Amino acid sequence: MTTLKEFETALREQGMNMALAILEKLKERDRANRTVRVGRRIAGKKMTPELARRIIELNQTTEMTQQEIAFQLGVNQGRVNEVLKHGKWLQDDPKSEEAVSRDRAKARMEKARAESVPVNMHKSVAPPEEAARRPKPRPRNAAQLSIEDFLSSPPRSEQR
Repeated sequence: MTTLKEFETALREQGMNMALAILEKLKERDRANRTVRVGRRIAGKKMTPELARRIIELNQTTEMTQQEIAFQLGVNQGRVNEVLKHGKWLQDDPKSEEAVSRDRAKARMEKARAESVPVNMHKSVAPPEEAARRPKPRPRNAAQLSIEDFLSSPPRSEQR
């Protein structure tokens, strides 16, 4: 299959300037219609001992790569690697390292979700005396550089 770049090169070699002009207009139209969407995280399946056994089975019975196995089963390639190289997720023990890590991660996600609630939705506001006890924000360190420092300084060639 020919790539677009190879096709463009062939048109140049043949001196087909009209076709090159049409191709360029099509490229411009595509660039104008192109949008960059915000990436979203897609949660995979929950790792279970059954899924881990299926990963091992696919690895042993097929010539599939870890990435292909991950795509087929709907999990992250890193999880496939953990199962194959380290034998993780093969036990259904809730106190296993993997299960404890998963539960901690879930707790962090819930905490982050709760903290992202708008301020007016919070139930309590700190009393005035408690607000007075809070430390005041520290002034910016004068030794710390900012973009303004670079914008206001003369170019290096003028400094010498």
